[in-house]
Amino acid sequence: MAKAIDTPANVWSATPTPFNKSMNVCKRSVKRLVEHHVKLGVTGLFLLGTCGEGAWMTDEQRRDMVDAVVKHNEGRLKLAVQCTDNSAARIVDNMEWAKAAGADIAVIAPPHFLMNATPKTIHELYQEAIAGSPLPVGIYARGHHGPVAVPESVKKKLYMEEKVVLVKDSSSDPQRRDIALAARRKRPELLLLDGNEFMCVEYLTAGYDGLLLGGGIFNGYLAGQIMNAVSAGDIGLAEKLQVRMSKMMWDVYGGKTIACWLSGQKKLLVEMGIFSTWNSYLKFPLRKSCEKGIARVLKQEAEMLFPWREAS
Repeated sequence: MAKAIDTPANVWSATPTPFNKSMNVCKRSVKRLVEHHVKLGVTGLFLLGTCGEGAWMTDEQRRDMVDAVVKHNEGRLKLAVQCTDNSAARIVDNMEWAKAAGADIAVIAPPHFLMNATPKTIHELYQEAIAGSPLPVGIYARGHHGPVAVPESVKKKLYMEEKVVLVKDSSSDPQRRDIALAARRKRPELLLLDGNEFMCVEYLTAGYDGLLLGGGIFNGYLAGQIMNAVSAGDIGLAEKLQVRMSKMMWDVYGGKTIACWLSGQKKLLVEMGIFSTWNSYLKFPLRKSCEKGIARVLKQEAEMLFPWREAS
């Protein structure tokens, strides 16, 4: 099948992890996951992130997921792996095995559990991990959406680190966005990717380079159409496409409260023939209203879910 040819560069997917009934990584689903992303025309995959459930998986599961993606990817997509942990030593250890497995970028998010979390100790943890990284580094900026908030003063320093090549910005914070843009003016090689699917147009028009989305496995092609519209200067079209994407996500995730978040996404992937189960560590419910929304998306958005069928 032909790949969708009009997805621009720098649409990334923060992919979920497929599990089988025994909660082992489903290798057959991983193969389908990789092929689906290739057909969508996305640039890269972010593995073991928030919707990838990396923080909850065992070491064996994490390695199985990365190994399986690398095997089936065969160098076609860039691969970033979340290596976040509670000390620089553990982060660097994760980075070492990620490199050995074949990852291209090691990503650091705010630690899950950090004692004595002062601006100084947070900066030192990141700085030591970046210095010890055998891979280029990505920063997953979550703003105040996590247990540890990285201060803006620390972000300014981190974005100037030579090894830092990518930022996934899910903060939804204009001040933090401005910090990233200021750093990119000094370091043009720094790739800025918006991680908030409901704010794509705002971040792209502000000057971000692309999108790294937790729903990229099903909305990645539509995200590319938003990028194309912004690039062409047609902000009206971009905003209409953003409304379409938001509606699609609300249908899949269980409405504006996102009540069925990961369960809805994985159930959609089962219905798309990509995942074998919608098993998850996070145990979000799958409400009847969510199942109806998923059925609606499958019917109404087939051209966005499977764009290569139109391109063939």
